[in-house]
Amino acid sequence: MSGNHLLMALHSSTERFGVAVFDPTSSTGTSAVEVFDDGRGLSNTLITRVTAMVPRERWTNFNGLAVATGPGGFTGTRLSVVMARTLAEQLRCPLLGISSFALMAPRLHNQLPEEQRGQPFWIARELPRRGLVAGCYCLEGDDVNEIEEPSLVAKGRSLGPIVEAAEDVHADVLRLLELLRRAHLAGKAMPWSEVLPIYPTSPVGQV
Repeated sequence: MSGNHLLMALHSSTERFGVAVFDPTSSTGTSAVEVFDDGRGLSNTLITRVTAMVPRERWTNFNGLAVATGPGGFTGTRLSVVMARTLAEQLRCPLLGISSFALMAPRLHNQLPEEQRGQPFWIARELPRRGLVAGCYCLEGDDVNEIEEPSLVAKGRSLGPIVEAAEDVHADVLRLLELLRRAHLAGKAMPWSEVLPIYPTSPVGQV
């Protein structure tokens, strides 16, 4: 990787907004991470937060971007996905999209009983008045296989072992950045056009 090339990951699937940046020119040699409690104000602060981490004049040095695609808050998820897609398109830069449930899967896998580890399991969140949103995952070493993308579970459907979704934005955006770094080193294409937000339910209710 060229010394001027940057990698950046964005995560706004919760009320907290996480940004992680890998800068090969950094004197510390580590990734920089910031988490902001912006909530619904993210629409007013998104650009400011990102430019505080990476000034605009350095954006042309992005060599890869990554974004958490949800499920999560409709507005927050949409804002970061749209920004990541726009930057990736304009800069002709690879873009990696990973669901927020897949990012937390390695952490939550450790909550399973010993005899269930290594087997497929579900990460789920109950949405008031909407129902249960769940995705299915299986760990293979440090790799996460998303068997079923998060979606609204049909009433009456029986699921396997379930762990309640629990975000740790700091840890999850760092993992997202690490997955981007691995994909970049492996030379994966990562077209921006394939990265879309996950909306298990309509933000205005069922129609």
